Amino acid sequence: MPTQRWLALAAFTLLAGTTALPQAQAAGAHHHGDATTPTLHLDAGKKWATDTPLRQSLDGINRAMARALPRIHHGRFGDADYDALAAAVNRNVAYAVEHCKLAPEADAVLHGVIAELQAGAEVMEGRTAAPRHDGAVRVAQALKSYGRYFRHPGFRAAGG
Repeated sequence: MPTQRWLALAAFTLLAGTTALPQAQAAGAHHHGDATTPTLHLDAGKKWATDTPLRQSLDGINRAMARALPRIHHGRFGDADYDALAAAVNRNVAYAVEHCKLAPEADAVLHGVIAELQAGAEVMEGRTAAPRHDGAVRVAQALKSYGRYFRHPGFRAAGG
């Protein structure tokens, strides 16, 4: 397995945990020992700053969702499509985890968005009892939260 792919997989695995682990534990794997579940909030009334790797990653997820949503809404999105969409989410999350460097406070808030993106990807992969469609909804909601709480010029969440 190529080194870059292995590193991305390792970063994702550290963050994702398993369904038996609380989200806070998965979030703590990204350099923070805080045992509480991250909450989304603004930075003294302003959106949190982002960096280029984070913006690139979230743009990648957003583009994938924008391409998928019309077919999802019309019931023409099969298991293989959900698997591919989940892979795109996971790949972009892994890139952000490996490359983005936010201030600690912004990073802590970002963990809430990342946890939702990963949970949505897990559902889209069919690893839960929930319908795969619900995973896409969860990812779409995470993208809306990202746009609401993080400064990303020109970002508009797919489907909303």
